[in-house]
Amino acid sequence: MKKDIHPDYHSINIKMTDGTVFETRSTWGKEGDTMTLDIDPLAHPAWTGGNSRMLDTGGQVARFNKRFGGLTLGKK
Repeated sequence: MKKDIHPDYHSINIKMTDGTVFETRSTWGKEGDTMTLDIDPLAHPAWTGGNSRMLDTGGQVARFNKRFGGLTLGKK
């Protein structure tokens, strides 16, 4: 391996949105720095199953059939 081309890999602290802190290793910051997260798996709807919306598929299908219901594929 080439020397002096790799970033410094050191220990940092990660502070989650609920205030918990854990230690990990990273190339971010300096040794002992704390990274404060604004969004993490504890708060993001993608992980928590937050505000999911049900689409009005029946209304969309009815609207589509109203607009394109007379079109056919193939010969009559």
